[in-house]
Amino acid sequence: MKYNSIFSEIIKCGSSEQVFDYLVNNLKESILKWDYFVNWEKVNCNFRDIEISLNLLNYLIGKENVEQEAKYLFKKHHDLVYIVPSLIAYRDKSVKILTEYKFEQFQYQEFYFDKKEKITDEVIEKVVFFLKETGFLQQISSQKIKSLTDYFLGVEVGLDTNGRKNRSGTAMEEIIEYFINSLCQRHNFQYISQANTDKIKKKFNKHLTVKNSSKKIDFVINTPHRLFLIETNFYRGGGSKLKATAGEYSDIFTQWQNDGHQFIWVTDGVGWLTAKKPLQDAFNKIDYILNLSMVQVGVLEALILDGY
Repeated sequence: MKYNSIFSEIIKCGSSEQVFDYLVNNLKESILKWDYFVNWEKVNCNFRDIEISLNLLNYLIGKENVEQEAKYLFKKHHDLVYIVPSLIAYRDKSVKILTEYKFEQFQYQEFYFDKKEKITDEVIEKVVFFLKETGFLQQISSQKIKSLTDYFLGVEVGLDTNGRKNRSGTAMEEIIEYFINSLCQRHNFQYISQANTDKIKKKFNKHLTVKNSSKKIDFVINTPHRLFLIETNFYRGGGSKLKATAGEYSDIFTQWQNDGHQFIWVTDGVGWLTAKKPLQDAFNKIDYILNLSMVQVGVLEALILDGY
């Protein structure tokens, strides 16, 4: 790390070793906000798209001859075919099912639910067969599912939990952007978020070396003499990802330093306690690695003002 007297002035650390200790000892357990758990706007939007169809499908609940009733319903309302994957928490509009693997070769059966497909009696037969084999028809005929609208909301909430990892990353970016936006307004700097090389070139007329042309930098701050490139992440748990990220950012720092820019990595989360060695290695190579506590007390702003 490139030691700066700013660390002594703001967080009372007189050496690089003390700064690293401060970094590790002030990692946060969580940055979860209320919107982490469920994105209700997305859930309700998906629900509204098929609410009428779900109410039509409620006709099948409790029916004894549910297969025949399902065929009758699909013939009357072809559009119901297209929402079948959603009923079993599946997003794709086609699926290939492995039906046999014990004798000689693997055998598959394909099902399509795309609106481009023409709905014929044969298609309806296959759709009802699909619902039967997945167990869905049995659930509604036995009334274990009593309302498809209520059921679908539960399915959507469950599917939405897959987005929690992304929301954790988004939360980190939102927190850092608050501080970046504030300091840029105070000092008349410009910044952009989620910027690729083309966006940086167009906005600031600055070149940036990247191995992957599609890479996006979380924040780019333009000051009179240089760009400050800021990457952010938060790790609640451990894993190989942390080591890989530390190595990647060490390489990136060298590239961007050669371009004449300053790279600052803001990372946090107690997951780093399981990967202190990779973090220390990166800390020894990269000029500045900060955590949220450092940003909050003004270290990020001070470093930018000191180096611009």
